[in-house]
Amino acid sequence: MRLIPVIVAALAIFAPLCASAAERSVVLPPAAYDPPAATAGERKLVVAGGCFWGVQGVFQRVKGVSRAVSGYAGGGKETAHYDKVSRGDSGHAEAVEITYDPKTVSLGQLLRVYFSVAHDPTQLNRQGPDAGEQYRSAIFVATPEQEKTARDYIAQLSQASAFSAPIVTRLEPLKAFYPAEAYHQDYLVRHPTQPYIVYNDLPKIDELKRLFPTLYRESPALTN
Repeated sequence: MRLIPVIVAALAIFAPLCASAAERSVVLPPAAYDPPAATAGERKLVVAGGCFWGVQGVFQRVKGVSRAVSGYAGGGKETAHYDKVSRGDSGHAEAVEITYDPKTVSLGQLLRVYFSVAHDPTQLNRQGPDAGEQYRSAIFVATPEQEKTARDYIAQLSQASAFSAPIVTRLEPLKAFYPAEAYHQDYLVRHPTQPYIVYNDLPKIDELKRLFPTLYRESPALTN
């Protein structure tokens, strides 16, 4: 999937990515009032939107996020391994578990970054050059609050025609999150010159800084 020659990566990925990056814009904030939490205590949000390298890299740069872990969600423990997930029939999506301080960044702000920068919510079972159910757009809801906030926000964005195509993001109950293998963690930070990262993921970091300057942090929250 991502283990592609440099020349192929440059020719096949560079042109479409430039077009999508140029068209990206910040979407509306959630209509419902979404204040920072009044009480302390970390919370978690699990999202999927294509290759977890880029999604992790984006949320590692968001203020208030203390940890973002690449992993798998949607399937069982026995198939929560890269070689099985990459076949596309495990039920898993490549996902990222975001640990955040709700007094610094709200659930609504994280979802706004998710829809604006982290991925394209109009692509069904694919993101950029990666295709398969494991690359689906999904929010794995763990609480009634998460489900309502995400469902209302998707309805708001759809009604406002925020995208040129329908939003296909699925809301799935979070059964469990399984961290991915160690070599997948902090991949964007550790391999900034890898062709896949250069053409598919670094532009997302640039867009995060441009569209959300008050949320952007220079030093990423690393897992290791």
